[in-house]
Amino acid sequence: MITGSAGLIGSEAVRHFAALGMDVVGVDNDMRGYFFGADGSTKWNLERLTKEVGARYTHHVVDIRDRDGLDKLFAGLGRNIGLVIHAAAQPSHDWAAREPFTDFDVNAVGTINMLEATRRHAIDAPFIFTSTNKVYGDLPNSLPLIEQDTRWELPADHKWYDGIDETMSIDQCLHSVFGASKVAADVMVQEYGRYFDMPTAVFRGGTLTGPGHSAAELHGFLAYVMRCVMEQRLYRIFGYKGKQVRDAIHSSDLVSAFEAFHKAPRVAEVYNMGGGRTSNCSVLEAFQIASSIAGVEAKTEYVPENRVGDHQWWISSTARFEEHYPDWKVKYDVPMILRDMYESNKDVWKA
Repeated sequence: MITGSAGLIGSEAVRHFAALGMDVVGVDNDMRGYFFGADGSTKWNLERLTKEVGARYTHHVVDIRDRDGLDKLFAGLGRNIGLVIHAAAQPSHDWAAREPFTDFDVNAVGTINMLEATRRHAIDAPFIFTSTNKVYGDLPNSLPLIEQDTRWELPADHKWYDGIDETMSIDQCLHSVFGASKVAADVMVQEYGRYFDMPTAVFRGGTLTGPGHSAAELHGFLAYVMRCVMEQRLYRIFGYKGKQVRDAIHSSDLVSAFEAFHKAPRVAEVYNMGGGRTSNCSVLEAFQIASSIAGVEAKTEYVPENRVGDHQWWISSTARFEEHYPDWKVKYDVPMILRDMYESNKDVWKA
């Protein structure tokens, strides 16, 4: 059972687990089209997905806010459900401030709806939740960052130079409205694991990316960078001199981590998940790489004011996950990710 099954992570998971021989039930009502307009719609991805996966995939247009609808779907499948991946969300901090009720209902209430349906009908199924590093609010911005030519960077002797781990506090800092709704969902997934002894895992992602991203300005950093370069769109860089650093994890690498958890589930686990030191870049560096791949210069506009609660520097430590699942490693770095996006979309993203 995969929610957000036509989105970036959901569709990658559909293909991955169907290829392993599992029948996949997808839940997606294309709320991204409502959030971000035509650019954000996942209809194109759903059409491609259903053709590629065929009979192993069954799609349901159910809203995760529809408690009764989800319960009916789960009840019909019952103990046949062997894995739940909850990837549906409102994913943008900018958008969340426009409609806080919608954001909270989708992210927080939708998650407890999924948890309760799983508890009632498939309590032994591993439950994987795609959370976000935004649960840490703007606390990472208090780190002693050093300005370099193209990026902000931590001193090499800092304890989090190789990546921020799960011991960073989520308290005493500014969260976006989006970050707060994801905190509520994140903690509830942990609580259902501990209180009801369910095999749940929270994956706090940095930049989740890949060629299946419906790239829009308000969500989809790397994909939108490549799309803007290829289509010669103007990209607005918000604050921090464009030197803000993100680590990026390819959807394939993330879903392989899901598989590892599925094979050996644990109770109420929390993992920071991203590209780490293997795969990271600043906004300026992303444009340099994308322009080199596409063979055209980027068109950018600098907006001095940064987005509320935005991170100036974020690199994830995946050490905890790798300790629990030592066979898993990040395979894609940023140039490989951008090249994959270019090759997959060069017939679609045209100037």
